[in-house]
Amino acid sequence: MLSLKELYKIGVGPSSSHTMGPQTIAKIIKEEFPQATHFHVDLHGSLALTGKGHLTDHIIEKTLSPKPCTFSFKADALPYHPNGMIVHVYHGEECIKKVEVYSIGGGDVYFKGDMEKVHKHVYPHKNMQEILSYCDEKGISLYDYVIEFDEEDIQDYLIKVLETMFECVQSGLHKSGVLQGKLQIKRVAKDMYNQALNTHNPMQRGRLFVSSYAYAVAEENADGNTIVTAPTCGASGVVPAVLYYAYKELNMSKKDLVKALAIGGLFGNSVKMNATVSGADGGCQAEVGTACAMASAMMAWIMELNNELIDYAAEMGLEHNLGLTCDPVGGYVQIPCIERNAFAAMRAVDAAMLASQLGYVRKNKISFDAVVRVMKETGSDLNVAYKETSLGGLAKEMNIHAD
Repeated sequence: MLSLKELYKIGVGPSSSHTMGPQTIAKIIKEEFPQATHFHVDLHGSLALTGKGHLTDHIIEKTLSPKPCTFSFKADALPYHPNGMIVHVYHGEECIKKVEVYSIGGGDVYFKGDMEKVHKHVYPHKNMQEILSYCDEKGISLYDYVIEFDEEDIQDYLIKVLETMFECVQSGLHKSGVLQGKLQIKRVAKDMYNQALNTHNPMQRGRLFVSSYAYAVAEENADGNTIVTAPTCGASGVVPAVLYYAYKELNMSKKDLVKALAIGGLFGNSVKMNATVSGADGGCQAEVGTACAMASAMMAWIMELNNELIDYAAEMGLEHNLGLTCDPVGGYVQIPCIERNAFAAMRAVDAAMLASQLGYVRKNKISFDAVVRVMKETGSDLNVAYKETSLGGLAKEMNIHAD
């Protein structure tokens, strides 16, 4: 598995696969072909169908500037992944290169052919069962495992990630107004947070806090501001909500929450390795479902559960999001995406609580790895209309298109 640096990426929203990935692609192309005079980009599959709402063409054009770029939007998907594009590089009237490249989720990109880059794997194990067995044999925690195998500066990087997440929460909690785009969605995180402050019922108060933190980040993402992929932009509100709740309401230190962030990252990494975190490839179960699993594992560790019960919590977090479709209305990462972040954050807290109650009564019969395999199969079986295309589900029902 790759370093957690490849899972937690700091960048701008609203979409890791439709904004961050294409931005990275454009940067590489621009550096690789300084002699180019202009570009033409064929956006295929999901990049074409929801590209406008996800600002795909905008971010590519902005990154390649001042050299001009034109676009074609083609609904047919290229062979390797639903998020594909072909970049035509021109010098004068001559096309000097055609680059086939894919944005495969979580901000990761894959160049086909002679521009392909090979990533270095830092973890020797392929799934959570192998990791748990290794930790059990050595008598170490999941955090110790991260420190043993990841890059030397991973602690410093995770501190930066945590600080960025918290800054995003705080920023979102202080903003009012309407989100960018045709839907004209009102920001509600600030109002929800104030409602929590004035609520005396402890259970309702806690859930309002968690929800407001998730809304704060998801609204920042929808407006194209700085977030952290966890594992994606569209699901970026779930993990920060749980961590910020633990920081503000449970008085956890940032030093300890960095450990939680690392542990949750292992579960996110395992999904990336063995399935997908791309909504265009696996539906929203791959994004919000994975985020819920990561946050469930974090909350389980915060509750001082052992490695086996942390796995149990993560399994529940993913299992109960199986089959979740990706049908963004108008191609914007707003409906139902923002609300789903809050639901998943609350579900993560519940999953950790259930693991603590059930795990000591009976052994869980379903492993996290098993649910990851099922999620991959379910994603493959999902109709393409329900995988980040805005061709089905809520998007079809509301029939709103981006400008």
